[in-house]
Amino acid sequence: MQKIQTKKINMQSGFVMLLAVIFFVSISAAVGIGLVAPVVKEYRNTGDAVLSKKSYFLAESGVEDAVYRIKHNKQIDSSETITTTDGQATTSIAAVGSNQKQVVALGDSDEKNRRVTATLSTGAGVVFKYGTQGGEAGVEFKNNAGLYGSLYTNGSIIGANNAFITGDVFVANTPAIAADQTNDTPSTPTNSIVFGNANSTQDVAQSFQLSTTGLVNKVDLYIKKTSTPSNATVRIVTNNAGSPSTTTVASGTLNATLVTTSYGWISVPFTSNPQLLSGTTYWLVIDAATSATKYYTLGANTAYTNGQAKIGAYSGTWNNTTPSGLDGYFKLYLGGINSYIDNMDIGTGGTGAAHAHTITNSTATGNLYCQTGSSNNKSCDTSQADPTPESLPVSDANIAEWKDDALAGGVTNGDVTVSGTSTLGPKKIVGNLTVSGTLTLSNTLWVTGNVTVSGNGIIKLDSTYGTTSGLIIADGYISLGNNVVFQDSGTAGSYIMLLSTSTCDADTAGNPCGALDAISVNNNSDIVIANAQKGTVSFSNNASVKEVVGNKIKLQNNATVTYGSGLINVNFTSGPSGGWTLSGWKETE
Repeated sequence: MQKIQTKKINMQSGFVMLLAVIFFVSISAAVGIGLVAPVVKEYRNTGDAVLSKKSYFLAESGVEDAVYRIKHNKQIDSSETITTTDGQATTSIAAVGSNQKQVVALGDSDEKNRRVTATLSTGAGVVFKYGTQGGEAGVEFKNNAGLYGSLYTNGSIIGANNAFITGDVFVANTPAIAADQTNDTPSTPTNSIVFGNANSTQDVAQSFQLSTTGLVNKVDLYIKKTSTPSNATVRIVTNNAGSPSTTTVASGTLNATLVTTSYGWISVPFTSNPQLLSGTTYWLVIDAATSATKYYTLGANTAYTNGQAKIGAYSGTWNNTTPSGLDGYFKLYLGGINSYIDNMDIGTGGTGAAHAHTITNSTATGNLYCQTGSSNNKSCDTSQADPTPESLPVSDANIAEWKDDALAGGVTNGDVTVSGTSTLGPKKIVGNLTVSGTLTLSNTLWVTGNVTVSGNGIIKLDSTYGTTSGLIIADGYISLGNNVVFQDSGTAGSYIMLLSTSTCDADTAGNPCGALDAISVNNNSDIVIANAQKGTVSFSNNASVKEVVGNKIKLQNNATVTYGSGLINVNFTSGPSGGWTLSGWKETE
C-alpha cells in the first residue's frame, strides 16, 4: 500500500501575513481619514462663509432699503422684514434724541447672522443764540412799544416815548470802514467833468452799485475848483429810469474851503448812515450853485464798470457827459459806524444792563456799559469794550439747501390759494401763496413771490415732522394778518420758520414791496420763527414769536413782542438728501 505524503503547513507565517495586511489597511484608512477630514472641514467652512456673506448682504440690503425710504419720505414702519430665497433681513428703526435715527438690520441665512447699523442725522441745523437778533440796520421802537426779553443787534437802537426792553441789550458797532466802490485810475485823470458853471451843467451825478450791503459812511471826491464857489451838497439818491431821482437817501456837505485849484481827494462824511443794498443802482450827486466864474471840476475816466456819469440838475434834466461815457473819480466807504442806544428803558423786568458805544436819553436797571453818554439815569461804565458784530444764524448755503429740498417735490407754476384744507410740500411755487383756510405743511415750501396769510388762517406742521421743524421760504414779502394760527406737529420742540429772502423795508425809498416789509407780523403764536436777514421784520399789536431775526426790526406804536426761551439749536427736515444725512454706517455683529 502506497503511502500518501503530506506537506506540513507553517501556520506562523500565515499569521504574520494577515497581521501585515490588517496593519496596512489600518494605516491606509488613517491616512485617508487624515486627508479627507480637512477637506470636509474646509468644505463646511466654505459653506458657512457663503452663508455669512449672504447674511451680511441681506443686512446691508435691509439698511439700504430703510435709509432710502427715510431720506425720500417713503412709508416705513418701525420694523421691516425683507425675505429672499437666501434668507431674510429684519430692520428696526428707532429715534435717537430729537435729530437722529438709528437703523439696525439683522441678516439671517440658515441661522448664520450678521448685523449692520446706520445712523442718520437731520439735514440742516440752525443755531439761534438770541431770542431777538438784529442786523446792521438795527431796531426801531415806536411809542409804547416793547420787547419782553433780551436783544442783540449789529446796528443802533432808536427808541421813543415809553419804549422798553425787559432784559439785557447788546449793540455792536459796524465793521471797520472800507472802500466798497473805487474809481481812481490812473492817478492823473484822463478826462474831466466841469459843473456848477451853467444851468445845464449845474450838477454832476455818478451811478454805482455796491458789492456788499452795508451802512454808508463817507465819500471821497477827486476834485478842484475855479475861483471861490460856495459849498455844495453831496447826495446819494435812488435810481429813476436810468437817471438820478429826487429821493435823497443820505447827504453831506462838500466844504469849499477844503477844495483847492489843483486836484485833490476831499472827504465828505454823510450826516446819517443808512444801509445801502448790494446790486441796487444808486446815484452820487454833487448839487452845486451856479456861477459862470466860480465852479468845480471833477476828475474823470472811462474805466468804471459799475455805473456812469451824467450832467444836469438835481431837480431838473439829466444828460450824458461830453464826451459821453465818462465816470467821475470817487471812493465810497461803508462801515466804521459807532452804534448807539437812544431813548430806551432797559431792564424793566427787574434786571438788565445796556452795552453800546454811545447811550443817550435812556434809563437802565443794571449798568450802562458805554464809552460816551448823556441824559441817562446813570453815568457810563467804561470798563467793558464795545460789543462786536455777531453773525446772523442762517447762511445762504442753508437757504440753497432748503430750496433744493422744495424743488425736489416739483414745481407749480402760477399763484396758489388755500381757502379750504390743503396739504403742500415739498414744492416750489412760481407765483404767490395766499392762505385763508388751513394749510398743512408736509415738507419745505419755496414761494418765488409773496406769502399772504389772512385773518383766521391756519398753518400747521404735519405729524410726521415729530420734533423737527419745517419752513416756508418766500423771495418776496410775507404778510400775516390778525388771529393767524400756527400749530406744531403735535410734538413739543417743532416750529415753523417763515423766511423771506427779500430786502424789503417799507421806510426805504424804492422799496420793492411797496408799503410792506419783508415780514409783517400781527398776533401770532410762539410756534413761529420769523427770519428776514436781508430785509425788515415789523410787528404791530401784541405779537408772540419764538424767535425773530431781521436785518432791521421795527415795533410799531403800542406793539409788544414776547418770545419763548431761546432756541440753541433747531433742526429742519430739509436739504438735498431729503432732510437726513448719513453720519454712520458699520457692521455691529
